[in-house]
Amino acid sequence: MKAFIFRSLIGIFFGGFIAVVFVNLNVLFGDFQTIDGSLFLKNSIGSLICGWFFTVSPMYFEIRKLKLSQQTILHFLTVIILYLILAIAIGWIPFSINSILLTLVIAIVVYTLFWISFYLYFKNQVRKINDDLKRI
Repeated sequence: MKAFIFRSLIGIFFGGFIAVVFVNLNVLFGDFQTIDGSLFLKNSIGSLICGWFFTVSPMYFEIRKLKLSQQTILHFLTVIILYLILAIAIGWIPFSINSILLTLVIAIVVYTLFWISFYLYFKNQVRKINDDLKRI
């Protein structure tokens, strides 16, 4: 429970940070002289929620009774379903079949690249630790 609360706070703060960075970039480099308060509020809340579920959902990988494939499927489904609901509700993604399918394809490609990268990284770490243990 402690880890869940800690990760929740980290995710919410990170989501807020991302929202502020994007608003500042839009004001500095965009054609915006003022900020629409309701639009800012909607996008900020979306960023907070998104930050929360992106930092809490990896806890699936800490459930030891699940296989790696089960953890991966649960994590991907949780993230993509929550993100699609949030992104469509806020207006980040238009509510159309083409937009949703494009988002799914991009998400699958990005998720696969990240998953393979993390898998190879941790596989290499295990190899290094095992080599160190053999030398002891």
